Amino acid sequence: MGYVYALLAALLFGANGSVTKVVMEAGLSATQLTQFRVLGTAVISGLLLLVLDRSAFRLNRRQLIVMAILGVLGVALLQAAYAAAVQLLPVGIALLLEYLAVLMVAVIAFFFLKERVRSRLWVAIGCVLAGLALVAEVWASRLDPLGVILALTAAAALTIYFLVGERQVQATSPLAVAFWTMTAASVFWAFLSGWWTLQPSDFLTVSSLGGALADVSVPLWVPLAWNVVLGSFAPFFLSFLALRHLSATAAGVVAASEVIFAFLVAWLWLGEELGTVQLVGAAVVLAGIVLAQTARAGKVVDADLALDIPGPVAVPRRSDVGGAA
Repeated sequence: MGYVYALLAALLFGANGSVTKVVMEAGLSATQLTQFRVLGTAVISGLLLLVLDRSAFRLNRRQLIVMAILGVLGVALLQAAYAAAVQLLPVGIALLLEYLAVLMVAVIAFFFLKERVRSRLWVAIGCVLAGLALVAEVWASRLDPLGVILALTAAAALTIYFLVGERQVQATSPLAVAFWTMTAASVFWAFLSGWWTLQPSDFLTVSSLGGALADVSVPLWVPLAWNVVLGSFAPFFLSFLALRHLSATAAGVVAASEVIFAFLVAWLWLGEELGTVQLVGAAVVLAGIVLAQTARAGKVVDADLALDIPGPVAVPRRSDVGGAA
């Protein structure tokens, strides 16, 4: 069941890139979409906590500060940068660049956190660099430079998300962390997203789903609701469930299939095709990401900083996750 949960989470996360693109082409900005996405996830998590674990609403001052930092840097920045990147890059390539976070985590763990890292990390780095050169077709420079910068910003945010979260897996439940970090991200974007420029009628605006579904038109609130419920909360929750049955390495490797699902859905739905060379490059990068994910031989968890992080790639071990996820 752990593999089923992890695959479902990867599928939903991968498909959501195309949904995100449709929502923004219908009129929402990257920051507005992020505002609704994090706010919706916070509301759903909060409602579940009211039923399952009301004690999760009580945090000390230090925990609140860590949650706020994590919510802004690891969630708000991540979601907005990725949403903006998919406007300028093919969905699969944007996600591929974001997943460089897995490689960044392993490198930082070796050089700065002094963790024991297997020698396969250097092979992973070589695979990623060579694969990215093929995906970007550096000899032709076909990728939008700003899109690449935004996707790499998302990768940096995801790296923070992993490194902070993996050392904070003892004090509260994953569902509680989803609530607090998403709430912090919601407050942050409430002042910057420009949600106040939207009118209720905007959500009823009918637009095409584009690509292979160009003949299908729906109100804006339909893909937006998908993005919130099935593109954010549901895959987060499924990734938590996966951690009850799988080790961190196994869950992380399965979660990397999100990149494949993103390419597949974007191709079938939006018609975003890649050339043969780019497909080979994507496969090489994905292989490097999997190698990097399995390169970390061990880690030190500081129980005094314990807070868990929800995310597309499972970091904490199954035995470290508690609560009512």
